[in-house]
Amino acid sequence: MKSETMKQSMGRRIRQWSVWLVTIIIVIWGFSGIEFNGIKATAAQVSMAILRGLLHPDLKFIYLPEGEDLLRGLLETAAIAVLGTVISAVLCIPFAFWAARAKGKARWSTNSGKFMLSLIRTFPEIVLAIVFIKAVGPGSYAGALALGIHSIGMLGKLYAEAIENLDLGPTEALTACGANKLQTLWFAVIPQVIPDFLSFALYRFELNIRSATILGVVGAGGIGTPLIFALEARSWPRVGIILIGIIVMVTIIDLISGYIRKRIV
Repeated sequence: MKSETMKQSMGRRIRQWSVWLVTIIIVIWGFSGIEFNGIKATAAQVSMAILRGLLHPDLKFIYLPEGEDLLRGLLETAAIAVLGTVISAVLCIPFAFWAARAKGKARWSTNSGKFMLSLIRTFPEIVLAIVFIKAVGPGSYAGALALGIHSIGMLGKLYAEAIENLDLGPTEALTACGANKLQTLWFAVIPQVIPDFLSFALYRFELNIRSATILGVVGAGGIGTPLIFALEARSWPRVGIILIGIIVMVTIIDLISGYIRKRIV
């Protein structure tokens, strides 16, 4: 018994040390691939300028009657996030049922669905935005399409997990009563998954708000467009008011979305 215990303890230690060794090697390899050329001489000056911009923001930019301003940019950003979330929340439903495990369902079908969702998640929003800009032109439409397509991967995975965790009692009861597949889906499956679907969609909306703020950097609309212009012009007070606006908008939406999700679930 003692020898077996010692062997198990020794094997556990070897596995632990092996994990630590592999982790250290990966970290060293990662740092070795990064070229560090030092900090620029103007880094402190630029950092102080950005800080002064945050402390003394350009309040006139909040609303400009004659053209583009902070409020219009934030509203456009929110609209891009809303439309992108709606697109993904609807289009990912068939992908979710495709990827969800179920009794009598072929394993290759489930695995192919999961692979498709993983493939969609591979492409970042910024890459999809560049692709859609080439396809439909610059603007918020390209940004909404980019968020919508990218979000299908994440929402589809979460929806599939919600479907897999269904209570099969109502489904089996309806089937025993002679209900067909469509009736079973409508009266037993959908009522159970709707709260989870809405909660996941709201969570994805919170993420899309953050993503939509940077899509304008590549010309996909939103508050990112005036932000990149202000950075290029070194207009730090304008950069400051834009950053403050983004922080306020994201915080408010997070609070509202979190409250709604708690009420739903």
